[in-house]
Amino acid sequence: MKMTANTIIRPKRIAVLGSTGSIGTQTLDIIAAYPHLFKAQVLVAGSNAALLVGQCMRHRPALAVIADESKYREVSEALVPLGIEVASGPAAIADAMSRSDVDTVLTATVGYSGLEPTIRAIRAGKDIALANKETLVVAGELVTRMLDSSTSRVLPVDSEHSAIYQCLVGEDTSTVAKLIITASGGPFRTYSREALEKVTVEDALRHPNWNMGAKITIDSATMLNKAFEIIEARWLFGISPERIEAVVHPQSIIHSMVQFADGAVKAQLGLPDMHLPIRYALGDANRLVTTEPHMTISDYASLTFERPDVSRFPCLNFAYRALGSGGTTACVINAANEVAVAAFLKGRIGFLDIYPLIERTLDKMPFVSRPDYEDYVATNEQARAYAGELIEMQTTKTY
Repeated sequence: MKMTANTIIRPKRIAVLGSTGSIGTQTLDIIAAYPHLFKAQVLVAGSNAALLVGQCMRHRPALAVIADESKYREVSEALVPLGIEVASGPAAIADAMSRSDVDTVLTATVGYSGLEPTIRAIRAGKDIALANKETLVVAGELVTRMLDSSTSRVLPVDSEHSAIYQCLVGEDTSTVAKLIITASGGPFRTYSREALEKVTVEDALRHPNWNMGAKITIDSATMLNKAFEIIEARWLFGISPERIEAVVHPQSIIHSMVQFADGAVKAQLGLPDMHLPIRYALGDANRLVTTEPHMTISDYASLTFERPDVSRFPCLNFAYRALGSGGTTACVINAANEVAVAAFLKGRIGFLDIYPLIERTLDKMPFVSRPDYEDYVATNEQARAYAGELIEMQTTKTY
């Protein structure tokens, strides 16, 4: 673009959906580090009112939204005197995604709750920095169809998908032989099945490499997180399921790889730190200079790889079941898993109860082969209700 003396380049205005979570707080670190490039325009939080207020006082967005409507008064009283608009509830979150003063939506919420706001952002033609993998897990076919008729672009934030995206820059995707998604193996990589029967919530939350929220950490421990990433990769990159696989890489330095038709393999390496993929997505795949620590190759002279053991971590199989069946299958898996993980975190079920609970729910739910948005909503509600019933039966010894 030809520049003139009157040309004004304003910072990109970002809506951070999930600002008080792990990805959200790191996103705000990056926005603060590059004030000439980015502006936090809308901040959305779940229920952490105190942190949301503190973030707003620092970043001065135009709008703050708290999902928990009982926290509206607390947030409003603190922020309205500062000239910051305040809203609450799911409808306000969805509406915020289509504001005219937002350029990019970063979706950093966990779970199904990210679907409707992302759809609203696509309809409004916003660019999306996608950290909510469940959007494509639950409704990948619908979302990709919508993107085909929208001006929206999706830039992946998950470290694995960012790595693949980076490896594909300048490449002809028709020459891709395989996408190889790496997994740390989680805290129980070397555990026997007998040992898995005894793990506690505290054990499961001790991830060896990454500092993540509780839900994602448990999904990593069951390896369902990796199944979801396989599903997400299928929709993000248009690669058939049989050409996507997972490999266990305990060091979490290679974030994913792409193998090409000529046998070459490209990998993206980096420290296990989400700032890099967030920065890359917000910067439109431009590499922004940072003073944060860089990786030193000599510190990682030994990188190892293992085949995932699906006999101990059967949740990984759900990826191919969902992609093979299509329709509402993945929606059911995600809904049942969210209910199961919440129950595990509360000590109501054991770690090894998560997989059979998802499988039983999947076997029970009606299947819709070509779902629309309303079908996903109904399926999500039905699957959650049934999974909840199974948990009640288990805790009363009638499962």
